[in-house]
Amino acid sequence: MPDMDENFYAGHRDRLRAKFLNNQLADYEKLELLLAYAIPRRDVRPIARGLIKQFGGVYQVLSASIDDLMTVKGIGHNTAVFIKLVFDMMTISHRGQLKETPIFHNETILHNYCRIIVAGKTVEELHILYLDNNLKLIADEIHSSGTVDTSAVYPREIARRALELNARSIVMVHNHPTSNNSFSNDDIEITTLIQSVLVGLNIELYDHFVVSNDIVYSARQMHLIQ
Repeated sequence: MPDMDENFYAGHRDRLRAKFLNNQLADYEKLELLLAYAIPRRDVRPIARGLIKQFGGVYQVLSASIDDLMTVKGIGHNTAVFIKLVFDMMTISHRGQLKETPIFHNETILHNYCRIIVAGKTVEELHILYLDNNLKLIADEIHSSGTVDTSAVYPREIARRALELNARSIVMVHNHPTSNNSFSNDDIEITTLIQSVLVGLNIELYDHFVVSNDIVYSARQMHLIQ
């Protein structure tokens, strides 16, 4: 029976790999295939389903903490580390591209990076992306982490840090964990305030992105930045 099980798992994984190469895998099947490399001799389908059920989606699985991942049956420490490594490599890849080329050269990369850093978070988190003269990324820093519907903004701290890094532009990125809406009135007010603080320092607020329900909204595209 063990040999039959191993043959079945091997055949199933071969089929998953073939479907992946033909771009035919559903998201949960991609997670299953990923787990197969970390757990080579077990049926990982129940584990993949358990992860999706507990965290709600693939992004939430990849961005979960090691301790939270290990609460799912079948996920040990090594597998949890493997999952986190995949997420970190994905983040490093997108950040590296933003450091090498101006952010406006590939809007998809920029929007995907916004999703990576804040989508799926259970509380609001505000990131500031500091940019050089050529609109290349200098640094991405978490400015604040708040509650389910608010995060603190300190304009003077943003300005001070921009001057320290010799940044000529910044991008604000935050999420709406419990709302499907784009910019709230408070978001619009803080966008205007930050822009007014920075303009006197010859620093541009290039854009403010809100990530809500996996959609990236741009203040520049919505004409909220003059």
